[in-house]
This record gives sequence, C-alpha cells and structure tokens, in this order.
Amino acid sequence: MITTYSNLYDIDGNTIGISCADGKIREIGPDVTGPDAIDCGGRLVLPAFVEPHVHLDKTLWGEAWQPGQRSPRLRDYIDNERKVLSANQTAPDERAARLLTEMLRHGTTAVRSHIDVAPDIGLSHVEAMFRLRDDWRDRMDLQFVAFPQQGLLCRPGTADLIREAMDMGVETVGGLDPAGIDGDPEGQLRFIFDLAVEKGAGIDIHLHDKGELGAWQIERIADHTEASGLAGKVMISHAYCLGMISGARLEKIGRRLADLSISLMTSAPADVAVPPVEALTQMGVTVCCGSDGIRDSWSPLGNGDMLERAFLTAFRFDWNTDEDFRRAIGCATDAAARAIGLADYGLKPGNRADFVMIEAINAGDALCRRPGGRRVVRRGAIVAG
Repeated sequence: MITTYSNLYDIDGNTIGISCADGKIREIGPDVTGPDAIDCGGRLVLPAFVEPHVHLDKTLWGEAWQPGQRSPRLRDYIDNERKVLSANQTAPDERAARLLTEMLRHGTTAVRSHIDVAPDIGLSHVEAMFRLRDDWRDRMDLQFVAFPQQGLLCRPGTADLIREAMDMGVETVGGLDPAGIDGDPEGQLRFIFDLAVEKGAGIDIHLHDKGELGAWQIERIADHTEASGLAGKVMISHAYCLGMISGARLEKIGRRLADLSISLMTSAPADVAVPPVEALTQMGVTVCCGSDGIRDSWSPLGNGDMLERAFLTAFRFDWNTDEDFRRAIGCATDAAARAIGLADYGLKPGNRADFVMIEAINAGDALCRRPGGRRVVRRGAIVAG
C-alpha cells in the first residue's frame, strides 16, 4: 500500500510531497502528489526526532509530585534516587510507557535509554525495559545502555551484572566518571572497552568530571577507542570539561574526537559549563542534545519534547540566526541519529518513513514557538496527531 502526504514544506522552504510504501520513503519531492494524497496543510516536515540520552527506567511520569534536591555532590543525588525509587511501587516499564506516549506525540520515534544495573536492583530494570521494548516495538525504536549508576568497580558485583545485561541483549556498555566515581579510570575503561569488543557492542560513558581531570579522561577514552578498533561506536555524554579548557586544548581534543568518530551528547544544562557545540561541530564532531532525566528524583523538569530540548540548546548558547536554529534542530535529528548509529534515517528515498509535521513556516519558527498538535508518521503511517 502506498500512502502519500502532500502540501508540506521542507527545512529549505521547498513545497514537497512524500510517498511511503512498506515502511520506507518511496519518493520525495515537489511533484509527489496524487488523488488520494493526504493534504498536510502547508506544515513543516522534519525527520522524526531522536532522543539519544534518557533514563526511562527512572522517570516518575504520572506519579505523585516529587521535587528535586540541591547538593554539591553527585553521590548525594545517586543516594537520594535509590531511596525514592525503592519506595515507589509502580513498575519501571509502566512509568516509562507513560513517558514514551508523551515523547511519541511530540515527534520522537527512536530512543536510546540508559538502564540502571546495580547489586541492590540486579537486572530487574533491564527486564522491565525489555518488556517495554516488546510492547512498543510497533511505535518506537528503543536502544539500551547497561549503566552502572552507583559505580562500576567501586560496587562489587556490578561488573558481573553489566556483563549479564549484555548477554541478555543490551546493545551498549555504559560507564560513569571513571575517575570521579570509581577512582580507577584505567580499570573502568579497560573493563568497558574489553567487554564492548567481546560483545560487538557500543560504548556510552557519562562524564561529569570537570576541568583537566575530565579532559584527561576524554583523551584516555580516545586512546582506548583507537586501540580497540571501536571508532564510530563510542559516545561521551555530558563532557562538561570541554567547556572549561583553553581553545588550543579544545582544538586538539576535538580533532581527535572527529577523527575517531566519537560522539558527544549534551543536555545543555544552565548551571555548568558545556561542550561548545558550534566549535566542535565545525571541527567535524557529532554533537547531539538529549533530555537526560525527565521528571525523576533528580529534577521534576523535562517533558519529553526533543524540539524543546533543541530550543534549550539554542537558548544556552544564545543562538538566534536561521543557521543557528537549523543547527539546534540538527542536534535532535540528524546528529542524534548518527550518534546512536540509527540506520536509514532522514528524508530521502529508501530511508525509514519516520517524520514529524509541524504547524510552522520554517526551522526557526518551529524552534521558537514549539507548537503542539504535531502529526507524527512512523513507518509511513500516522501514529500521533
């Protein structure tokens, strides 16, 4: 069956139509239409949003109000999270499904989620997220990261659980502050990279360590990436340190990240330095934006709208030109898709027919207003709006 969507504008302002068949884009261009075409009312069409970094298993979406806390120590947030989640009686997949519903209606059809693995919870969150993936496979592409939120080497038994999670089918090995949390950067990196090579998996490391300590760890991650042959399969999330070093040092590190195709993710937080997205992008580094936690014990903020996350990225850097707005949207679309290795992505014939239609005249208008009522297409069929 062929489904055609007409009267759309692409990001360059061209009037186009999109013809879909067998879940893929069959044809796209100014002359694509037909008597049975669905008139989309002059909406802007973008490839569906990609969420490259979220913690679905920890969301409290739909639960009683839970304020966040303030603390200078990452460990305090981790300890508070364990208390809040251990007291919650709703299954992680039930809470996550509520959030996925929101994400889908905003235009996201692909998600990478980190899953907590730790001695006190074992693999229960992994099992819950696998149930979620089964339930949502017709509506959302879900990738998972085995994430040692409480530490990898400093929590005995966690490394074995990470290995078990990979055996179960988790696609990506996660890490967390090799120096700041584990206190053994080489030990953590050796374990992560050895396991990824063994399992043919990718790597995604949370790096909150700041300044020179963080920059040194990025260099060591690059060394391990090169030595292990995992170029193109590694992401560093947060990487605040890259916003704290000299221009010359940033240039050296950025060029190496580009050469090894190591991606970066930023949630564009307002309270700490962040990687300079524009400069790194110009060096050839793939930099995407992600939500991180959404309405969880760390913070009640977040709503699952990647267009808003792109806006927050633009706001964080005081971007205001049309080129800036396109770059911001790219952080939530093309760059995010590259970062998580999403195949056949984008508005081209032969690619997956996943796109979102927005009542806006161009990228800047969409980003600045973030209008609701979006029509979301997955595999060629409207699934929201």
